[in-house]
Amino acid sequence: MTRRATWRALGLTAAVIGTALAATVPANAAEAGQVVTRVSEADRAAALAHWTPERMRAVGEGDVAPAEKLAKPYAGAKPAGIGRLFVSTSKGEDLSCTATVVPSSTRDVVFTAGHCLNGGTDRWENPITIVNVVFVPGYDRGERPHGVFAARAFAWSDTYRGPSSGEDDNAVVAFDPVDGEHVEDVAGSQAISFDAVASPVDATALGYPVSELNRGEALVSCARPATLRTNSVFAAWETDCDLAGGASGGPWLRGFDPVTGRGTIFAVTSRGTVNEEGVTTDLSGAAFTDAVRALHASAGTL
Repeated sequence: MTRRATWRALGLTAAVIGTALAATVPANAAEAGQVVTRVSEADRAAALAHWTPERMRAVGEGDVAPAEKLAKPYAGAKPAGIGRLFVSTSKGEDLSCTATVVPSSTRDVVFTAGHCLNGGTDRWENPITIVNVVFVPGYDRGERPHGVFAARAFAWSDTYRGPSSGEDDNAVVAFDPVDGEHVEDVAGSQAISFDAVASPVDATALGYPVSELNRGEALVSCARPATLRTNSVFAAWETDCDLAGGASGGPWLRGFDPVTGRGTIFAVTSRGTVNEEGVTTDLSGAAFTDAVRALHASAGTL
């Protein structure tokens, strides 16, 4: 028997969630059709203070998912722009996802999964507030080679219905510069394309799964074919890659070159089927739509 998981607020194998008690502003603050959250300067400072190296390591302590068998610790050239996204929830949970720097006019933007920033509701239908969002590009076993970046704003398309939905499960986050340097300048970026991709496609999925393999402390990769599946609701890419929770938001790259560490994002990890032993048996990533294309195009206004 299997269960469908979105890796939201599910303990240490969850995805992530957003930045400090920020207020949602009208969608036209970025572009009509988007849900935008902006973070005060005080809350950005609180996020940086919260995420000490000890707290980052603690996300992978305790009971975690079994180690992956198909996915392996990443061993190629350090890929540009990929890092670990840390967040807290209003329920007091510290969690993590994966995100990737993408080109933008401000050079401050990362691309990830929507459920990493949309907390949804608890079992009593109370909203789960997203707090303390920071990004650590190139995170590796506690090393933070490019610094820690605090989120100033994040957004998803209003076609994304929250963690229970896989449709348009994408989000963008804008970060403050660190010591005057933008995250794209110090960490590089991966290309992203919204053009149609022939199915199946050879894909390299990258992420920071919180499993017994690396406990989220180092990058893990999975090179497997991805196939586009469609139903009456939406289209999604699927693969038998077995990355565990915490890899949510990580890029699926086509044309990935392990020598240069670069490829082109065509999807991100969204959902996974998990069996009774807690092992991921497959992953899916929502196919990009015009709404997500518009989200990326306006990210430089955040």
